[in-house]
Amino acid sequence: MTETLPRQDGVAAASHPRVAILFQRFGPYHVARLRAAAQKMPVIGIEMSATDRTYAWAAEPCEDLARLVVSPDIDAEPMPRLFSKVAQALDRAHPDAVAIAGWSHPAALAALFWCGLRGIPAILMCDSAEADAVRRGWRERIKRRVVSLFASALVGGKPHRRYLSRLGMSQDAVFDGYDVVANDHFAAGAERARADAGATRARHALPRRPFFLMSSRMIAKKNLFVVLDAYRVYRAKAGPEAWDLLILGDGRLMPALREAVCRAGLTGQVHLPGFRQYAELPDFYGLAGAFILASAVEQWGLVVNEAMAAGLPVIVSNRCGCREDLVQSGGNGFAFEPGDPAQLARFMQIVAGDPVLAGAMASAGQRLIAEWGPGRFAANLHAAVEHAMAARRRPGLLALAMTGLLMLRREPPDD
Repeated sequence: MTETLPRQDGVAAASHPRVAILFQRFGPYHVARLRAAAQKMPVIGIEMSATDRTYAWAAEPCEDLARLVVSPDIDAEPMPRLFSKVAQALDRAHPDAVAIAGWSHPAALAALFWCGLRGIPAILMCDSAEADAVRRGWRERIKRRVVSLFASALVGGKPHRRYLSRLGMSQDAVFDGYDVVANDHFAAGAERARADAGATRARHALPRRPFFLMSSRMIAKKNLFVVLDAYRVYRAKAGPEAWDLLILGDGRLMPALREAVCRAGLTGQVHLPGFRQYAELPDFYGLAGAFILASAVEQWGLVVNEAMAAGLPVIVSNRCGCREDLVQSGGNGFAFEPGDPAQLARFMQIVAGDPVLAGAMASAGQRLIAEWGPGRFAANLHAAVEHAMAARRRPGLLALAMTGLLMLRREPPDD
């Protein structure tokens, strides 16, 4: 087990509970949240795995944080060693409360099981909504048992609050602000990019004019081919004034996407520069004209937070979890039906064709997202911890036994 446990100055341990915050792996978003939370209460970040199979983030410097790493690769750990390692980390952290990201991974269930055995309040951190998947009755009944072991929750926003209520959690135990980014990183970085636009453009080989930006893994649910269809329609209507389209990211659909771009005759207008690290992202946001997230399914969509912080209008699928809280249609952008490329094309044309409207939307988005930064995560996690500590209760034995069985079988309910 890797550990870094520096003394945390500026937080009165006597007046605040000591909170362990568990994430699968620390990316830049998690580190920003942990730093903000550490200003509110004594915090120990527990990173389940030093690597993951989804995101190619560079290792994030976090020497200033109290941190434990459970395993080099948690998915490779056999049972019961996985539970043993999670338990050792939590024993070492000695928390008064534990905030756990999700309930679908065996490591998260192991942490929840540990809390039940020790009588330590558990706080659920999640952004699952009912619309994310087809919900089957028997699975929902299992999830209700698992959710009953959490004393409170920190969720993304309104749709996630409704789903937890459906799963039996009291509304007064649910707080929002889980899905936030370091707004200042994107706002300041985008401003620097605009101030030195020529150098930024040359460094990344960006188009000479504003462009539509996407930042996405190249997987089916991101709806990339619908965006390409919409862009083709938009470009035919906009003519020589049309903006280019730039899609950041990589994944298994990249070859098929490149082929589709070539087949549509858009090789010079659709740019696919691949995956870029966190430090580079503000350059792309800074010179873009608008941002698109077209996912057919998306629990939240942190890229929308990034784009709004950077000062961009956003055109967002109505299937994205952030839409209800962050997208005011006609105010800071538009929401569209992800299966309707003509509707997306129409919104692209409106934003690109009216600089005054686009500027007003960008400003409105920055004002809105200012309320959804790491400070919101920290304040509402603190409130969730206080609620959990006040509501301390014995876990239901059936729910605890079911959680242990799910963990051991590595067949947890989906989020």
